[in-house]
Amino acid sequence: MKEHPHDKKRWLVGTGLAVAIALAGCSANPAVAPTQGATTDPANGKVAIMVGGLNKQIYLPFRLAEQIGAYKAEGLTVTLSDEPAGVDATTNMLAGKVDGVGGFYDHAIDLAGLGQQVESVVSMLTTPGEVELCRTDLKGTIASPADWTGRNLGITDLGSSTDFLTQYLAKKAGVDTTTIHRIGVQSGATLIGAIQHKNVDCAMTTEPTVSQLLATGDAYILLDMRTAAGTAKALGGEYPATSLYMKTSYVKQNPITVQKLVNAYVATLKWIQSHTATQIADKMPADYYAGVGKAAYIKALAAEKGIYNPTGIMPPNGPPTNLKVLSLFNKDVQGKTIDLTATYTDEFVKAAK
Repeated sequence: MKEHPHDKKRWLVGTGLAVAIALAGCSANPAVAPTQGATTDPANGKVAIMVGGLNKQIYLPFRLAEQIGAYKAEGLTVTLSDEPAGVDATTNMLAGKVDGVGGFYDHAIDLAGLGQQVESVVSMLTTPGEVELCRTDLKGTIASPADWTGRNLGITDLGSSTDFLTQYLAKKAGVDTTTIHRIGVQSGATLIGAIQHKNVDCAMTTEPTVSQLLATGDAYILLDMRTAAGTAKALGGEYPATSLYMKTSYVKQNPITVQKLVNAYVATLKWIQSHTATQIADKMPADYYAGVGKAAYIKALAAEKGIYNPTGIMPPNGPPTNLKVLSLFNKDVQGKTIDLTATYTDEFVKAAK
């Protein structure tokens, strides 16, 4: 039987994660917390963070913190790098190439099922901010995920949070996940091209890509998780998404640096609440809205501003929803005892200035 290219890609993703997990479990430098009263730690305020799509509005706080001087105010030197898929950013963190990941919290639960201790130190989004779009020529043919059998579905990449959510929505609708074809199309121009060239029938993405496809008339909205109501309807409850997550060993070894980071993000989340979408957009680099145009970027941001967590505290009812979603299809967590309290901490947020 001929190997399907998607099966090969899935194997490669799994292999990369497995290698990273193996490396993470063989650290030659076990975590040692600074002595009480210390003013510095091994990281000494220098942090490398990889974000699963820096120019996406769902990850806006990471760059905005830099733009408004929040890192500088804490004496931090933060290096931000971009990786289109959160799963690849996670693999880089486990391999020790970066210190933390700007990605969806559900990866911390997935990794817990694989025996890895990773925790979110600040929650930035209370809803996923994701939208399932379908090609306009399929309107009337695809009315819900129940119509996905045999369809090509665009995701960021295999093993990503969009992959998780796509599989959940299919399974929830009674569709066998082995009958759908999940294809990694990232976001932005590559996802738009996949829709326009009919390489995928539907795709899950965020702003500003959503606005671009709606403006051109190439797609329509099938499911919208940019609001609390839309998220509850699709996923059954609150679904905390974007967070900064790190290996628990790193957090224990560098609590001073982590506290400064969380201080910066809590300040940024409060800044978002006290400023308009226009004021926020004015702070962002021009290439963040070059594709859609600044006016459309601002309009989209204003409409979904409610996705941002105003406090940084993990919504208490959120983690159980994340686990419930993953448990429906994800073999990494199925049948496992997951201690959700070990997958996040509010300690640093509560101590933030």
